[in-house]
Amino acid sequence: MGLHARAAAKLTHIASGFQSDIWLSRSGRRVNAKSIMGVMMLAAGRGATVTVEADGADADAALAAITKLIADRFGEGE
Repeated sequence: MGLHARAAAKLTHIASGFQSDIWLSRSGRRVNAKSIMGVMMLAAGRGATVTVEADGADADAALAAITKLIADRFGEGE
């Protein structure tokens, strides 16, 4: 999952649409998925393993939406 600015913006836009707290973790660093700067600070390049966590009333829907975005390669193809 290469999180350049456009992909990070898409992810934070999706995450911000949910009330739940949503976190991304990589290599011991945990950031708020609603923060574009935090997401970009993960420096998660192609092939990196990132953990997505959500906690709140709409956590399942949030995880499903983010999983779909990642599976669709952020709408940018290969």
